[in-house]
Amino acid sequence: MSCNSPSIRNTVLVYLLLSYFQFAVAHHSSAMFDKTDIRTLNATVKEFQWANPHVWIQIYILNSDQEREEWSIEGIGINTLFRRGWRPNSFVAGDSIQISFNPMLDGTNAGAFIGAKFEDGKILGKWSMLKTKD
Repeated sequence: MSCNSPSIRNTVLVYLLLSYFQFAVAHHSSAMFDKTDIRTLNATVKEFQWANPHVWIQIYILNSDQEREEWSIEGIGINTLFRRGWRPNSFVAGDSIQISFNPMLDGTNAGAFIGAKFEDGKILGKWSMLKTKD
């Protein structure tokens, strides 16, 4: 059997596709977030990063010592968010919001976005599904 045979080429192609698929699936893992913990905090938006593969909301919160901490909240992809009505200016620096997210398992200042409520009552994400006190 020569190296140019269709069966060898097909085997190599399948191997390469399966190898790539493994990395593609790993990229979209959310294993680093604690899905059993939902935190809802008052925050001020520092920056909204409208970018692929995921949007990021940089926020400031006050910790238990009343010191300002920066947190990074990861959202989903812009194509899906755009279809849901989000735009690059959905969060603006200086916005005061309540934000809900699943924190990182390792305790770093980051999390996975669930929902947000703005001072004017505007809601983004799954805020209405959360059992929060207004």
